[in-house]
Amino acid sequence: MARQTAKRTPVYDVHVKLGGRLVEFAGFDMPVQYSSILEEHAAVRERAGLFDVSHMGQIHISGPGALAACEQLLSCPVASLRPGRIRYGLLCNEAGGVVDDVTVYRIADDELMLCVNAANIAKDADWIRAHVRDTAAGPGRGATVDDRSEQTGMLALQGPAAPELLTRLSGPELASIRRFRFAVITVAGVEALVSNTGYTGAPGFELYVPAEAVSGLFETLLEAGSAAGVIPAGLGARDTLRLEAALPLYGHELDAETSPLAAGLERFVKRDAGGFIGAEAIEKRAAAGHPEVLVGFEVEGRGIARAGYPVVRDGQPIGRVTSGAPSPTLGRSIGLAYVRPDASPEGSVLGVEVRNRELPVRVVPTPFV
Repeated sequence: MARQTAKRTPVYDVHVKLGGRLVEFAGFDMPVQYSSILEEHAAVRERAGLFDVSHMGQIHISGPGALAACEQLLSCPVASLRPGRIRYGLLCNEAGGVVDDVTVYRIADDELMLCVNAANIAKDADWIRAHVRDTAAGPGRGATVDDRSEQTGMLALQGPAAPELLTRLSGPELASIRRFRFAVITVAGVEALVSNTGYTGAPGFELYVPAEAVSGLFETLLEAGSAAGVIPAGLGARDTLRLEAALPLYGHELDAETSPLAAGLERFVKRDAGGFIGAEAIEKRAAAGHPEVLVGFEVEGRGIARAGYPVVRDGQPIGRVTSGAPSPTLGRSIGLAYVRPDASPEGSVLGVEVRNRELPVRVVPTPFV
């Protein structure tokens, strides 16, 4: 039975009707699966799966000081981002840790939207408001922070069948929405901000719509895509898909103590330009040497290395697993782990302690798929 204290997205009743197995995630009752994780994972890789991701947050920053504020808030360059474009970046704290990882949308010259993780919405909104007051101060530099998470529904249609289905329900303008771009178009009679970022390693789109319209659009997309094998997919498949793509998950690979450089996210950090909150601390930590760095690994033989399991070498602890699961695509277990830098070279053979036995694993390049 779902906990009464958990929030529900506007698609909750549809999840129940479809027989979704609900779990609490980030304070929301969310479907972990409908049929099976394997079936839903395969659908995304081969056809398409439809995810309700309305638990994610949308924070808008607008006004003449919005751009300057976001340049100081985010690790990625923002001023060079043109309207209709998207970048991945990080909100960092003064110690160089990660407050959250986000996608930033340039809505207009004086408006940006940050899509933030569900568990961090309130924290991020408070952090952004506090720092926008500092960075956008002064005449003509005002900025307004508007958390529109509760007013916004969000779906993710992921898989090779997604472009054809959405084109059929919208029109040829969908073709202009290339990787890390977005446009406002009409989908099945609903005005939607449609973007192309993906969190699965498969082609696909995100659709931001008014909260009151998202449930109907979810059902419309499933009905229209049924002949092409489109099925609803839950958090279980979303996690195995993002792990195969070696994409970080906040609370696992990223947190307030972890430097984005230790997590292998240097390409999303404007190191030469600096100027953002945490930039100086990130450089100091890099110069001192990170005690642990993130690596990908494959399990050699049978067994699963789950998050939190110790990583060892010669019987000595040298790190910890942050994410681990069987890969439906590869047919073997994979994972991500923080380990000492001397244990990070590709090909290194390490061990993971699993129920009083040591599971052999090998460091491999990422993404896995």
